[in-house]
Order: sequence, then C-alpha cells, then structure tokens
Amino acid sequence: MGTPPSKTRRKQESRSLQALGEALIKLKPEELEGLELPGRLSQALDEARHISKHGALRRQRQFVGRLMRDIDPGPIREFLDRRQAVQDRDSRLFRDAESWRRRLLEGDAETLRQCATALGITEQTLSERVAAVSTASSEPLRKGASRALFRYLHDSLRALRANEDQ
Repeated sequence: MGTPPSKTRRKQESRSLQALGEALIKLKPEELEGLELPGRLSQALDEARHISKHGALRRQRQFVGRLMRDIDPGPIREFLDRRQAVQDRDSRLFRDAESWRRRLLEGDAETLRQCATALGITEQTLSERVAAVSTASSEPLRKGASRALFRYLHDSLRALRANEDQ
C-alpha cells in the first residue's frame, strides 16, 4: 500500500477540484450536456448559478468541490481544455482579421498584395472592399463597409486555417 498523501497534498487536490467546480459553475447548463455529470453535482452547479449572496455562494462552491471528489476529474479537465483551446483560436482569428483590416486601411498596394497572398484571395476583390470603405459617402456607410471588410477577412482566415488543419 503506500503512504497516504500529505495534508498539504490533500489541500492542493481539494483546491484544484474546487477551482474545477467553479469553472463548471460559470458555464451555461447546455454547455455541460456532453459531460454526463452525476445528478447531485448537476443540481449543485445549477443552484450555485442562482445564488447571489457571497457567503452562501462560497459555501455552495465548497460543496461543489466536495462533490467533485467523488468523480473522475480527467474528462472535465479535458473538456475545459478543449473549450479553452477553441476560445483561444477564435480570439486569435478575430485579432488577426482586425490586424489585417487596420493594415489594409492604413496601407498601400504592397500591403494589399501581401494580404491577398497570405489569405489566398484575389487582389481585385480585396481592393474593391478596401475602396468601399475609403470612398463611403457617410459615416454609417463607412462603418458598414468596414464591417463587411472585416467579415470577409475573418471568413477568409477561417477557411484558410480550416484547410491547414486538414
């Protein structure tokens, strides 16, 4: 048999499980459907989402952490890691599209060529979309054209990265 874990190690594991439970509390119930959590834990998570008093919420979080000790946290950690990876990828995609839009609106023909080449899109289509922003006759039209340019860049980047992932 081996030696039981130290008190420090048990506390670390308890805090880790409580943090995992807190991450689950922050998710919407429909986001948790694929996890197949035990009924008692699902109920405790749902109750925690509806508690607004600080002390009561703290106790409920501790209770969720206690319930977490009875299940295998591995699949939950994997689920949360995958979810975070998707969020990180989406954030990076958004930042990259915004960066290209900014550079295109501030840039010149060389920036346009670089963007078209990098994204695998035609220079003419890209040029037309950039020109639509520059030549818009009013602020609402300029904002609309700028959003359309962003959506085009975002969709192009998403398609490019989807092809790279395959």
